[in-house]
Amino acid sequence: MNNEKDINAKEVVKHMMQHDLFSQWLGIEVLEIKEGYSKIKMTIRSEMINGLGIIHGGVTFSLADSAFAFACNNRNNLSVALDTSINFLKPVHVNDTLTAEAKEIHNGRSTGLYHISITNQHHQEVAIFKGTCFRTNKTLI
Repeated sequence: MNNEKDINAKEVVKHMMQHDLFSQWLGIEVLEIKEGYSKIKMTIRSEMINGLGIIHGGVTFSLADSAFAFACNNRNNLSVALDTSINFLKPVHVNDTLTAEAKEIHNGRSTGLYHISITNQHHQEVAIFKGTCFRTNKTLI
């Protein structure tokens, strides 16, 4: 069995992605992982568009939520969402590429707070996500 200290952030996220069928379906690509930080991206497909011809808000939320999960779990301490919120700033369209960057604001013993910025291929911020997690003190791997 692995010693918890020997497991690094990238290994944890690799393990999470192997088991995260939804993030795989979204087409998420992991760009960068550090303790308490993640940066991921995806390209918008036609089946992600709502009846108004723009991306369904749930898709943007899901991308941000995955970045949040990768950032708050990558110390190999199973963490679950307590509270999340998102603000949509600009519309997103088919073939846009979105990048979500999760930064840790607070790393407490039982909770963590994260800010996730979602930008498009033109480096315009299209949404802002905030997430608070609860730490279970269980390991992922």
